[in-house]
Amino acid sequence: MRMILAVAAVLYSASAFAQADKPPMIGDKPLVQVKPKGTKAGTKEAAAKSAAAPKGKPQSIAARLQACLDLDDGTKDRLNCYDAVIAPTPKPKPPKAKGYADCRFFKEEDERLACFNGFAESIPKLPKT
Repeated sequence: MRMILAVAAVLYSASAFAQADKPPMIGDKPLVQVKPKGTKAGTKEAAAKSAAAPKGKPQSIAARLQACLDLDDGTKDRLNCYDAVIAPTPKPKPPKAKGYADCRFFKEEDERLACFNGFAESIPKLPKT
């Protein structure tokens, strides 16, 4: 019985010592949390994107593309909205777009905007939740 009490006392004291007020350290530097790639706190787009996105469940690409349709048609703002959803990677001779993801390959902004508009308008309206 004494042996069980001694083992329990040692285990409880070890767990008490393991709990510290300081954050975990690596050498003399504190352990840091890594931010997701591609987020820049100083840009206006990042601030607008974080303000526009709800804090709850992340939206699908279709919902974000449809949200871009609320902006004025044919404007740079709408193209910037589409580019925030799907980053452009222009190619010299892009193939014909078969889906909204293929619109990112167009080099000309007008072609890219028309491509995104065509696919975003053809997506069935999603229920508002």
